[in-house]
Amino acid sequence: MKRLAEQKWFLWITKYWFLFPIIGFLLLVAAVFFGYGERSYIGVHDNMDLFLAQFKMLKNTDSFWKHGVDVPFLGGVSRDNLPTELSLYSLLFMLFPTYTAYVLGLLGKILIGMFSFRLLAGELLGGKYEKYRPAVYMTGFAYGICWFFPAFGFAFASIPLCVWLLLKIYRGQGKRWYGWYAALFAYPLVSYFSYHGIFILGYLALVIVWMACRERRGVWRLTAALFVLAAGFVVCEYRLFGQMLFSDEVTIRSSIVNASLSLPEILTEIGQVFREGIFHADGVHGKIVLPVCLLYFVINNVLYLRRREGKAVFRDPFNLLMVFILFNCVVYGLYDFEPLRSLVEKLIPPLEGWQFNRTIFFNPFLWYAALFLVLRRLYDAGVWQMWIANGLVCIAVLAVILSPTRYNDLYNTCYNRAYEHFHGQEVDEFSYEQFYAVGLFDEIKEDIGYQGEWAAAYGFHPAVLEYNGIATLDGYLGFYSQQYKEDFRKIIAPALERVEATRIYYDDWGARAYLYSGTDLSIVSATKTVYATDDHIYMDGEAFRALGGQYLFSRIRLSNAEEAGFSLLGEYTAADQSMTVYAYACK
Repeated sequence: MKRLAEQKWFLWITKYWFLFPIIGFLLLVAAVFFGYGERSYIGVHDNMDLFLAQFKMLKNTDSFWKHGVDVPFLGGVSRDNLPTELSLYSLLFMLFPTYTAYVLGLLGKILIGMFSFRLLAGELLGGKYEKYRPAVYMTGFAYGICWFFPAFGFAFASIPLCVWLLLKIYRGQGKRWYGWYAALFAYPLVSYFSYHGIFILGYLALVIVWMACRERRGVWRLTAALFVLAAGFVVCEYRLFGQMLFSDEVTIRSSIVNASLSLPEILTEIGQVFREGIFHADGVHGKIVLPVCLLYFVINNVLYLRRREGKAVFRDPFNLLMVFILFNCVVYGLYDFEPLRSLVEKLIPPLEGWQFNRTIFFNPFLWYAALFLVLRRLYDAGVWQMWIANGLVCIAVLAVILSPTRYNDLYNTCYNRAYEHFHGQEVDEFSYEQFYAVGLFDEIKEDIGYQGEWAAAYGFHPAVLEYNGIATLDGYLGFYSQQYKEDFRKIIAPALERVEATRIYYDDWGARAYLYSGTDLSIVSATKTVYATDDHIYMDGEAFRALGGQYLFSRIRLSNAEEAGFSLLGEYTAADQSMTVYAYACK
């Protein structure tokens, strides 16, 4: 009996071994981020300097559900320009403190990616699912832990969930078919229209046309699904649609100048995103997944040709996935072909400035789907090949975990904390707590008697002020009034006139309406050390006051503050000495 019990335990471990790395990793993530708390190191770019501050502003001003109100940054921006409240990710920030919501978002993204992948694989594999279960879960796990753009992590992770729902509807399974439509209508709660939704609808429309030409089965069901999904996006992101379709305000999208590349440059870009992807959708596929898939692609198709099965080359799902991946890379490159981009903008004026090259955001899912097909065929080849497949997917998981990418907060936190422990000194990078410096700014606001007046930041991100309840004339947003961009430009004109690269950066884009240096390419620092070669500030103080500005908070003690029209109120240093801020007021 004892031997039988031991055998059953061994068989259970062999069958469900994948649970150990998955559960272990989830516990590790929770232990690190909740253990270190706000002393963790979180990605700043397009994250702490953007969405986290916006969510905090919405909470500070109780504006998640409000209409017809402005949020206090960039001189007052419509609430409608910020993330919708009808989103599961936004809901986290309504219910929990900002840092806690962020960590729960990371954990939720992993679970959504893994279980979405499992649902889709189970639907496609049918009764054979149990045979491939370890490969399904581990591939879905690898996809789920990819360090995507945090604010839209749910949208990336849930792509297989959408495919699963559409497949259910296409097959028309079950008497309660309307339940699948209801679920599809609710799908936008975990998606994002501008990044994924519009492309999902476009691809679905193409599938419907193709099926109508080849077969009539399921066409009407998918056609209904198209309208249901579109309606779901309109409802969940009604603020975005209202701004796009019914607002007559001219935005900075009208003045954005995109790159115009030559054919050799476009081909180089296509090859680069095929190998590496882009940082907002970094699936780390280039290290393990791409080599495995390319090797399999060559071997598999050579075997087809040797067996004189040429038609199978064009029917193999793996080959179709690789073509889809390459297509998205080509679209990404062609976005920088100006004649094509101009044609799209003329045909659909509301989409002026819209980045149709975001089809590249689907590639991480496609790469891991292709990896699973390789693993599945290894499983079918024999027992030892199955364990090779298990080893490959484990290596793919480790590649994601151990790659120091922009948004790999787990790696960055563990590395920085280990460095501090063994070297006895802190790294130059700010932790979450040090970046926002809540205690420091509470002290400053109390000391100067701050009552909601307009201010600006110099030498650090305006998001720090926004997070701390200080209204800013500066800020970061990809969709705001062109008129305000021009008004703010008057403030920073002296700096722009001195540094041509900065002028081009602001005039051709403008999403970062910051106070710029008149000597350095960037004066904004997310580190303890301020890298500045000049302690002068080059700005038009009169233009600043004309927009209502009263306070200036700087990480640099300004040698020409009086000349610029400011008087020093005080010098303030954080308790841990990580940041010093000089508070100035308009004279």
